[in-house]
Amino acid sequence: MNTAVIGLGSNIQPKTNIAKAKDILARRYTLLAESKFVRTTAIGPGQQSDFLNGAVLLRTSLGRQRLKIALGRIEKLLGRTERQKGYVPRPIDLDIVVWNGKVVHPDFHTRKFLKASVLELLPNLKD
Repeated sequence: MNTAVIGLGSNIQPKTNIAKAKDILARRYTLLAESKFVRTTAIGPGQQSDFLNGAVLLRTSLGRQRLKIALGRIEKLLGRTERQKGYVPRPIDLDIVVWNGKVVHPDFHTRKFLKASVLELLPNLKD
């Protein structure tokens, strides 16, 4: 079995879409813990609504690449399109941040809110 910390973010109906994403993740994987979710100002150019961000710790039998594909399918199910890349509003963003105790996403080092969510779930994580 593998463990992963998944970062979740949304700035289109964020409470609804975060709740839906957590529900889907809970039905498909074993959710071990969930961080607090916090409002953050959108990063990037233009006026955007604030994001709701947090993370979940889960256990899965999938490998990392298959989990990444599965997360992409959940994003599409919740209304994210291929055009919603970069700094644009989005209904949901799901990223593998930590895989089996190792940081695998560069945003961990640059986004304080993400690092705080991850360390809330894995306080002994070595970055």
